[in-house]
Amino acid sequence: MNEMTTIARPTTLKDWETDQEVRWCPGCGDYAILKAVQRTMPDIGTAPENTVFISGIGCSSRFPYYMETYGFHTIHGRAPAFATGLKLANPNLDIWIVTGDGDGLSIGGNHTMHLIRRNLDCQIMLFNNEIYGLTKGQYSPTSRVGTTSPSTPYGSVDRPAQPAAFALGAGSRFVARGFDVSKKLPEVLKAAHAHKGAAFIEIFQNCIVYNKDVFEDFAAPKGAEDRQLWLENGEPMVYAKGTKGIALDAEALHLKTVDIVDGDWQAAGVIVHDVTNRSVAHMLVEMRFGEFPMALGVLYDDPRPTVEADVVRQNKAAAGGKTADLQSLLPLLAGKPGGLHVEVTDGTKSFNDDNYRLSVFYDLAKVAVNRLAYSQGHELAGFGATAVAVTPGWLRSEMMLDNWGVTEENWHIALDPLR
Repeated sequence: MNEMTTIARPTTLKDWETDQEVRWCPGCGDYAILKAVQRTMPDIGTAPENTVFISGIGCSSRFPYYMETYGFHTIHGRAPAFATGLKLANPNLDIWIVTGDGDGLSIGGNHTMHLIRRNLDCQIMLFNNEIYGLTKGQYSPTSRVGTTSPSTPYGSVDRPAQPAAFALGAGSRFVARGFDVSKKLPEVLKAAHAHKGAAFIEIFQNCIVYNKDVFEDFAAPKGAEDRQLWLENGEPMVYAKGTKGIALDAEALHLKTVDIVDGDWQAAGVIVHDVTNRSVAHMLVEMRFGEFPMALGVLYDDPRPTVEADVVRQNKAAAGGKTADLQSLLPLLAGKPGGLHVEVTDGTKSFNDDNYRLSVFYDLAKVAVNRLAYSQGHELAGFGATAVAVTPGWLRSEMMLDNWGVTEENWHIALDPLR
């Protein structure tokens, strides 16, 4: 959520839909999530031109193509890094990260963790289908023990990661859960957007091809009220049509299920959900399904200052009372004839013109400095100034130092004017 965002016009569902063909498997849970997001966007107070969806690699990562906003389909696990750079460059943007259990918790686990602990203001939707769908069904970090797949033909022996527990452990200030076809998912998304900071939403998603109906034990419509605990701040933790609830075992310091008689949840010791209680949030995440219902909705919500706000504040304080260097230097350079601007590189123009420098990017960096000085010389000519590009010689280049065997012990030989 961005508190600085203003809407120039109201939007509708159509404003958020693209003309792109949606290319997921028929029956994939991603369709339901996409529609939930598109239906939510008009209600949350933002505009398509101020919104960015960023993804990594995986089935879920096609999401940016289907939202009529700005979007980045990046590389495996690196969506948080792109989001961080984008938010620091323009804190006014409303940023949504779309990732999966493999993309976000395996190769991208470290990036996800650091984005959460820094508390970048964005929404992180992690689609958890407990499998690698795009690469044809290998087991993932969240796959259950015993899961058979091409990479675990005899069943997985790994203990699965719990995305919500991971987020809390990384310091997330907002953690929520929902599932793909739930009618309550839009409300969870709205709560995440209203949170100022990194909002982590685990969305259980059905992979119709490689892990079909893995969440049916709690997501199936029939009997759902007995298996789902939808949390609401300030409301008692009751389920099964008010006949059961969640209480705290004060001696063992863990949660327990209790029966509610005649609707008297207070007498049964049922606790009231407090979204700012981090300890209870940890307990809710750790509840074993079967013995307990699946905890859904907003588990934890307790904002603190965001990293981009701290960076802006820090930069503003550091620049206080100062004029930007370039703004100070240009008047001095152009104020009277004779000014000289010097660009430093390694490699002379003739050398750079005739020799390829290691890689495309390295080569461009070296050649561009010469051209930059040439262009600046033309721009400064009207002020009686000029620009040049110079190289300090082989001593400046680390590559040259290695090639010529220069060390801490012998570098001073280069100072010998007779050499």
